[in-house]
Amino acid sequence: MTPLRFAILGAGFWSHCQLSAWQELEGVECVAIYNRTRHKAEQLASSHNIAAAIYDDVDQMFKDFPDLDFVDIITDVDTHVPFAKRAAELGIPIICQKPLAPTLELAEELVGFCQDRQVLLLVHENWRWQCTLRAVRDALDQGAIGKPFRGRIQYSNSFPVFRDQPFLKELDQFILTDIGTHILDVARFLFGEASSLFCITHRVHSDIKGEDVATVMMEINGISVVCEMSYASRMEHDRFPETFVLIEGERGSLELGPDYWLRITTDQGTIARRIVPNSYAWTAPTHVLIHQSIVPC
Repeated sequence: MTPLRFAILGAGFWSHCQLSAWQELEGVECVAIYNRTRHKAEQLASSHNIAAAIYDDVDQMFKDFPDLDFVDIITDVDTHVPFAKRAAELGIPIICQKPLAPTLELAEELVGFCQDRQVLLLVHENWRWQCTLRAVRDALDQGAIGKPFRGRIQYSNSFPVFRDQPFLKELDQFILTDIGTHILDVARFLFGEASSLFCITHRVHSDIKGEDVATVMMEINGISVVCEMSYASRMEHDRFPETFVLIEGERGSLELGPDYWLRITTDQGTIARRIVPNSYAWTAPTHVLIHQSIVPC
């Protein structure tokens, strides 16, 4: 079978994870890498032992490869829309990192742009593909706790996120952009679409532009859902990058807690099991849960 030929746009921190995940799959081949700083693209290709064409001019890349099977956009959010539009103009399907665009208006504009040209546009949202969160969804689907009436999704830790991604300090909207897209999508994955929403934010780190703490309350299909996000919380169970979940239902409760433990409590007692994520040779010990989710995504 002829492999699907794709290009990567962006050779920053996350692109190494993305390309490693692609290399776990059969039937795909990275043939080109673009980055505004050429040597980073060269380093990415070299570290993954691939003979991709290297570019620091995105227009030249599309000129040389006008018939790609798809592109994977892994750049800063401000470049998502122009790069995706450039691919769509050539009829090339698009996978784009979250968040899709800096604003809702630009995201809707891009969606319409691709729809008008009948070009497939996909957002790379891997969080819901974590094995722990899939197990939570499976338990809900099986009716383990009956009809849910309240849910809490918590991602709060003190991980030094700015160490590896210093550009995050400069975002006008930080945690809602970086983690909020993940956590709010988890709420959608577990409960559906929100009918109302209220949010409060805080900035605890004094050397950043945006917020590093956010609390979002939503009503989703009659369920009260609270999402808590923080990179400024020092807690006993500080388990980056784990997401904790508590869901209360008419017949019991479901809790996804530290170290991947899933507990379901009903009148019959509590059943607990540990959902251990798969590990690949390229996964960092601190990021196993996140990296595991990229491959099935």
